[in-house]
Amino acid sequence: MDALKKAFAAKLLDIKAIKLQPENPFTWASGWKSPFYCDNRKTLSYPDLRSFVKLELVHAVLENFPEATAVAGVATGAIAQGALVADELNLPFCYVRSKPKDHGMQNLIEGTLPEGSKVVVVEDLISTGGSSLKAVDALRKAGFEVVGMVASYTYGFPIAEQAFKDANVKLVTLTDYEHVVAQAQETGYIKPEDVEVLHEWRRDPANWRK
Repeated sequence: MDALKKAFAAKLLDIKAIKLQPENPFTWASGWKSPFYCDNRKTLSYPDLRSFVKLELVHAVLENFPEATAVAGVATGAIAQGALVADELNLPFCYVRSKPKDHGMQNLIEGTLPEGSKVVVVEDLISTGGSSLKAVDALRKAGFEVVGMVASYTYGFPIAEQAFKDANVKLVTLTDYEHVVAQAQETGYIKPEDVEVLHEWRRDPANWRK
């Protein structure tokens, strides 16, 4: 698994899916300021890498959640990845919105899964875990069993790890913060002084540079 995490981290850096802006930090949906941004949705634009992500997510599902009978993607970032995984596994697919549509059928879950489906959730990135676990909650309330979640990347924040534990959701990711930063430093993608900025932020992201 460590070899995979290092390899995928290198691929994300190759396509510049990792951005570092300590002087002009990003603002996340959670309101946190961050010098670091991972946009692994860029992998969809590169056919070979898109296939790599699809197959590695499929392998993660088969190895960790072989009982899954359906796939759900988390909108919007993981809709495409989830659909690719479902297609490869030949399983039913739906995606879960962050909130119901404000028109039409006002759906929260888009698509139809067989009653009693055992669902594996596909996510593109885990930060605080809030939006990911909202999707899990929606699926459970709809009567489905969520067997676990696979994702491309996680920042590995303790708050997220605790949230997944509390929700009783097993999470498997292709790579993570530690492997991306180590690979970025090894290849000269970031300067040594940037590493301490990143570690300072990760120790207390909610209060960084407030």
